[in-house]
Amino acid sequence: MRRIKDVMIILFCASSCLCFSQNEEVVETEADNKYKEDQFYFGVTYNLLGLRPEDVKQSGFSTGFHLGFIKDMPINAARNKAIGLGIGLSANSYNQNLLIQKDDAGVVSYSVIEDSDTFTKNRFSSNFIEVPLEFRWRTSTATSYDFWRIYAGFKFSYMLSHAAKYDGDLGSFKYTDISDFNKFEYGLTLSAGYNTWNLHLYYALSPVFSNDAQIDGSSIDMHAIKVGLMFYVL
Repeated sequence: MRRIKDVMIILFCASSCLCFSQNEEVVETEADNKYKEDQFYFGVTYNLLGLRPEDVKQSGFSTGFHLGFIKDMPINAARNKAIGLGIGLSANSYNQNLLIQKDDAGVVSYSVIEDSDTFTKNRFSSNFIEVPLEFRWRTSTATSYDFWRIYAGFKFSYMLSHAAKYDGDLGSFKYTDISDFNKFEYGLTLSAGYNTWNLHLYYALSPVFSNDAQIDGSSIDMHAIKVGLMFYVL
């Protein structure tokens, strides 16, 4: 997961430098009536877990990093409305007190750690390949780089890898083969803001775990909620 985060940060920095260098050039040309907007995106989010089972709590700072490319396809003559379809990567972590553990036979169990002083690390993480689909409205023109935007849409995600880590009184262990993690995730997205700074919200409609993941006979129906900032470059 750390490697994926490092690659995403490096690509974001390179894209930002390219964008800034292009903006510094003064070129006297006619306005391009075929312009497009916001082809690359980079986001940082605070990750929450909705519909948590009773006594399941989050702790620390759970983060998400998102990077990708979106094909901007204007649908009107003014080119301030468009459909965006893209592909990207996402790295996410969730710090909480839900213990995921295997016994000697490889059977996975789930329980709530009631005393937070008994562990120093307990989290699960996931890496996704994402396909965002957006309806885009903005106040941009071919010669204006500062504008308002509202992008609402849907995102499909496929899990590339996952991990569950624990360090505490029970020892130290890490699992990367928990079959109860849902491979497919989908949810609603909304990005809105002005110029560089844009608030971003993602609300997953699918649960993190399958129905086989249970506590005391009840399914763990938690789903991801991500709130943060989204940055766009051409």
